[in-house]
Amino acid sequence: MVETVRGPVDTESLGTTLMHEHVFVLNEEIRVNYPADWDEDDRVDDAILKLNALAKRGCQTIVDPTVIGLGRDIGRIIRVADGTSLNIIVATGLYTYADVPFYFRYRGPRGGLDPMARLFIDDLTTGIAGTQVKAAFLKCAIDEPGMTPGVERVLRAVCQAHAETGAPVTVHTHPGSFTGRAVLDVLRAEKADLGKVVLGHSGDTTDLDYLSELADAGCLLGMDRFGLDLITPFEDRVATVAAMCERGYADRMVLSHDAACHIDWFPAEVIPRFAPAWHFEHLFDDVLPALRERGVTEPQIQTMLVDNPRRYFSGN
Repeated sequence: MVETVRGPVDTESLGTTLMHEHVFVLNEEIRVNYPADWDEDDRVDDAILKLNALAKRGCQTIVDPTVIGLGRDIGRIIRVADGTSLNIIVATGLYTYADVPFYFRYRGPRGGLDPMARLFIDDLTTGIAGTQVKAAFLKCAIDEPGMTPGVERVLRAVCQAHAETGAPVTVHTHPGSFTGRAVLDVLRAEKADLGKVVLGHSGDTTDLDYLSELADAGCLLGMDRFGLDLITPFEDRVATVAAMCERGYADRMVLSHDAACHIDWFPAEVIPRFAPAWHFEHLFDDVLPALRERGVTEPQIQTMLVDNPRRYFSGN
C-alpha cells in the first residue's frame, strides 16, 4: 500500500504515474501578505480542471514533491484531490540550495535524530499539519552551489527519516555540476537503500556515462523535466532517454515534467512564451510518440511509467 491524499491505495493500482509534478509551487509568505493576484477558489478549480484533463489522457497518479520551501499547504491539496480521480502522492522534506531556515539553525542537531528528521517522520507516520494525510516519500535538493552545510544537513535528516520509516527519497539534483555523485556519497555514508532513491532532473544532461554511473549505483533517474526546453532541448531529452533504453536502463528511469498547475516564480506571461510545452500533457502529446519513433518499445514505456513507480513505492 502507498499513502495518497485520499488515503492508502494498493501500489498495483497506481497505473501510469508521473513521478515529479507539482499541484502548486508558491512563495507562501508573498502570497499571504500580497495576495492581489491570488484567488483561492479559482486556483483550486483550475488545478482540478488541469488534473482531470490529465486523467483523461490515461494518467492515474501524480507524485507531488512540494515540501517546505515550495509552499506546501495540505489543506489546499485536499480540496484539489476531492475534485479529481487522480491519485496524488505527497512528500515531506525541505527544499533549499544553501542554508537551512533560521527555525532549524538553532535547533540541533545535537546527537540522535535531527529535529528536521523528527518532523519528517511525523508527516510519514502520523499525518501532515493535523490532517490524516500522510506523506509517502521524502524530498530534498542540491543545486549548482553544491553540497553546502545546509544542503548536507537536510540530506542527512532525510536519510535518518528514510532509515526510520523505509520511505523512499527523491533528490532534486543539478546534473550540469554532477551533483548526483555528491548525493551518492552521503547516501552511501548513511547506508540508504539506493533502490529507493530518485535522482531528480537527471534528464537535464545528455552525458550518458554519468547517467549510467548513477543508474549502476542502483538509483532511479528522474527524466522529469520534459517541456523545460530552455534547460535541455526536447530532441536531446528524447534522444537521451532512447539511448539509455538502448543501453538497458529502462528499469532505472521515470518520466515526468516538473510542471505545476500554478507556479508563482514567474510572471504569468513568461511560461507560455518561453516554455509553451511545459505542461502535464506534453508527455502524451509529444514525448511518447517521439520515443516510439526512436525505437523505445511499449514494454520499456510501461516499465518507466508504471513498473518503476510501483517498485519505488512498494520496494519490489
